[in-house]
Amino acid sequence: MPITPTYPGIYIEELPSSTHTITAAPTSITVFVGYSHPFKTGPDNWGKVIQIFSFVDYEREFGGFFTDQAFHNDGNIGSLAHAVNQFFLNGGANAYVVGLQASYRDGNENDMGPIVPATLTLPDAANGNIVFTALEPTDPDHPMTVTINNLRTSNPAPQSPPHSPPQLPNDVADITITYGSRVETYRKVNLDPTDPNFIETRIGTTDRPVSSLVTVAAIPESPPSGAAFTPVSEALLQYVSPPNPGWGVFSVADFFPIFQQDSSLDKLPTFNILVIPGVTKDLILNEAIAFCEQKRAFFIMDPPADQVADQGGTNWIGDYMTNVSPKSTNAALYFPYIISTDPLSGNPVNLPPGGTLAGIYARTDTNRGVWKAPAGLETTLVNTTGVVPGGVMNDVRQGTLNPLGVNCLRTFPGIGTVVFGARTSVTANPAFQQWRYVPVRRMALFIEQTLYYNLGWVIFEPNDDPLWVAIRTSIENFMLSLFNQGAFQGATPSQAFQVKCDSTTTTQDDVNNGIVNIIVAFAPLKPAEFVIIKIAQLAGQTQA
Repeated sequence: MPITPTYPGIYIEELPSSTHTITAAPTSITVFVGYSHPFKTGPDNWGKVIQIFSFVDYEREFGGFFTDQAFHNDGNIGSLAHAVNQFFLNGGANAYVVGLQASYRDGNENDMGPIVPATLTLPDAANGNIVFTALEPTDPDHPMTVTINNLRTSNPAPQSPPHSPPQLPNDVADITITYGSRVETYRKVNLDPTDPNFIETRIGTTDRPVSSLVTVAAIPESPPSGAAFTPVSEALLQYVSPPNPGWGVFSVADFFPIFQQDSSLDKLPTFNILVIPGVTKDLILNEAIAFCEQKRAFFIMDPPADQVADQGGTNWIGDYMTNVSPKSTNAALYFPYIISTDPLSGNPVNLPPGGTLAGIYARTDTNRGVWKAPAGLETTLVNTTGVVPGGVMNDVRQGTLNPLGVNCLRTFPGIGTVVFGARTSVTANPAFQQWRYVPVRRMALFIEQTLYYNLGWVIFEPNDDPLWVAIRTSIENFMLSLFNQGAFQGATPSQAFQVKCDSTTTTQDDVNNGIVNIIVAFAPLKPAEFVIIKIAQLAGQTQA
C-alpha cells in the first residue's frame, strides 16, 4: 500500500511482482468414449463424463468387462473396458470415460430395442417362484447356469416314525452360479425372509446387489414355514442376446452428440488425448478430429480390425490410410491389433491398440516428457502377447507404411512388442511437414494449452510497456524451465526459443482495439527415425 512520509527516516514499501508464475498444463489426461456394461453402468452415468483414476474406479462406475454376441457382430465395438484397463496397465493415471448405452441395431442401424438381461424362473416345492436375473449378457457362447443342491432341513430334530422320509421341508440349500470361469457359491441359503440367510439377502436384489452375476427375487405363494427348495442341476438362464443373430449395437447416432457443443464432454475444461476404442466409422472419426482440434487435444485412432500388413493382400492398411482414414495434425493411427488375455474367459482376445497407446503416451510423458516420441524399444506394451497374425511386420513392410503415417507395433525377440512409429496422420502431405511427428505436435499443443490457461490475468490490464514486459518475463521463465529439461533444440536459450511482446507485435491500432499480440517460437526436438552408420576400412596397415 502507498506510504505517506511524516518523519525523517527510511520507509520500506513492498511492491507487487509484475511477473506471474506459469503452471504447466497436463499432457496425458485421456478421454475414452464407447459402449459400457449394459446392466451395470450407473443409471446417471450414461453419456456423462466421469473421472476415474484406476480400473477399480471404472468397474465401480461402469461395471467392468463384459462380452456379448451383438457386440462381437460389430467387431471390437465393445472393447471400452479393455481399452481403459490397458491404459492404466501401461502407465496411464488420469482418465475420463463417456459410457454409451447400447441398443440392438439391425444392419441399417435402426433401433430394435434395448438389451434385456436374461432371466430364470424356478419353482420351489411350495409352488412359489425364485427369479434369477443375469447381471452379465448371455448368449450360446457365454451361458450362465444356476445349480441348487445339498438340500436339507433347517430343523435337525429326528422325525417319527423312525426311518421314515423327513416330514419337514428342505428349506436350506447351496446355490451355485457359473458364468465362464467365474463361479459364485452361496451355502446354507433359505427362503425365510426373516432369516439372515434369506436368499434375497445373501445373493442380492436389484436394489441391494451382492452377487456380481445375478440378482434374485423370491415370490412365495405360501407362508414362509412351508417354503422349500427344489433341486436344480445347471439350469440355463434364457438366451436373449441378440434375438436376431445378425443384429449388432453400433450406431453413429450414439456417438455423434458426444462431440457437439454444450455436451458433457464439451464442458470438460481440459483433456489431452481422445480414444474411441474399435470405432472406424469415418463420420465419427471426422467429428472426433474436429472436436480435438477445437480442444487442443490429440486423437489416437484405431485401424479396422480386418486390415493386414501384406501389401499383396486385400484390406491392406496402406490403402485404408491413403484413401479412407481422416487426416489431421492432431491425430495418429496405430496398427495392428494386439493380442491379450480375456479376463472373463482366460482365452486370447484381439484388442484395438488405442487404449494401450494412450497409456504409453502417459508413461513417456512422465518418464521423459511430452517432447519425447512415444516410441522406441523402451515402449514395451504391457499385458499383450504380440500382434495379430495379419499385422506381423518386417522392415520392408514398415518401409512402405511409415511414409503414409501408419505407426506400426512390432515384436522383437527378447524385448517384446513395442511402438515403432511416431508420425501424425498428415505425414504424406507436404503442406504439413512441420507437424509430421507426434511429439512435435503434442509439444505445440502442450505450450498452447499452458499459455491459454495461465494468461487470464492479462485481460483488462493496461495495454502498454509494463504489461508487455510482464508477459515476456512470465513466458520466458516458463520456456526456460522447459529448455533446462531438454525440451528444445539449441545449445542456448536464444537458439531454443523466442518470446516477443512489444510495440513490434502490438501496434497502436491493436492497442486501440484492445489487442495484445504475443509471439512464442520454439525449436522442437524431432525423433531420430533413421540411424545411418557409415563404416570405412583402413587399407594397407602393417601386420604385427
